[in-house]
Amino acid sequence: MTSLVIAEHNNASIKGATLNTVTAALQCGGDVHVLVSGHNAGAAAAAAAQIAGVSKVLHAEGEGFEHGLAENVAAQVLAIASNYSHLLFPATASGKNIAPRVAAKLDVGQLSDVSKIDSPDTFERPIYAGNAIATVQSLDAVKVLTVRTTGFDPAAATGGSAAVEVLAATAASAQAKFMGSEIAKNDRPELTAAKIIVSGGRALGSNEKFMAVMTPLADKLGAGMGASRAAVDAGYAPNDWQVGQTGKIVAPQLYVACGISGAIQHLAGMKDSKVIVAINKDEEAPIFSVADYGLVADLFVAVPELVAAL
Repeated sequence: MTSLVIAEHNNASIKGATLNTVTAALQCGGDVHVLVSGHNAGAAAAAAAQIAGVSKVLHAEGEGFEHGLAENVAAQVLAIASNYSHLLFPATASGKNIAPRVAAKLDVGQLSDVSKIDSPDTFERPIYAGNAIATVQSLDAVKVLTVRTTGFDPAAATGGSAAVEVLAATAASAQAKFMGSEIAKNDRPELTAAKIIVSGGRALGSNEKFMAVMTPLADKLGAGMGASRAAVDAGYAPNDWQVGQTGKIVAPQLYVACGISGAIQHLAGMKDSKVIVAINKDEEAPIFSVADYGLVADLFVAVPELVAAL
């Protein structure tokens, strides 16, 4: 029994979500191989070979993989899928784009957002915005999983010594073409990798107030900045800051929620945080039900005082 992790990378290095997915693969039992499909991605393949627990890295090199187009990566996975009992993808935008294509072509069910491995054929995943956990057994010969990265500790990025095997790249799809991308520039830690996150909600009232109140706190803590869906929809914060069921799933060491009431969809994205601090003037706000520390106060007074104290 061997598992294949489809690596997420930028052709130069391996992204953090891949390390969590390797941990999940190790819990499935058997050997763990990692597939790196890229263009000029030798450095990424070498980095994958250093991941603890990985026994082999498969490196497919081709121009069609440069931007990680789902059609091309899925074809590469399908070319070798019969050699594996489990195919694991991080439950990121990229993984969620590729995995369903692979599952459909293999005519198997996809196990989405897996948060725990009970056995090689039995898995747990959150449903109803995380309010219930479903235990799912798969009888498919090949099990296709997307892994909720916050459910697994990352594997060590160094210490491994896997062999790197070069694969023949599959032909690029004639039906998909990369046209361009708009990359958001951010000097702060990326949300899904940040150890500390400060998030603001609709109570901040405007983009100007959001930045004026939240930025000094994030600067003091060296934190990533997040927002509730309500704040994003209102234009107070950019889309890529959204935390929640329809945004990013995070589990930092410290999560500070300011002016966030705690709607179910937001809690689904951050309730696995190690320590949660909530500041809200409504003492009945649902956010206090998951908070380790709660402060019932006006955030426009409390947050500046907190910054001054830090």
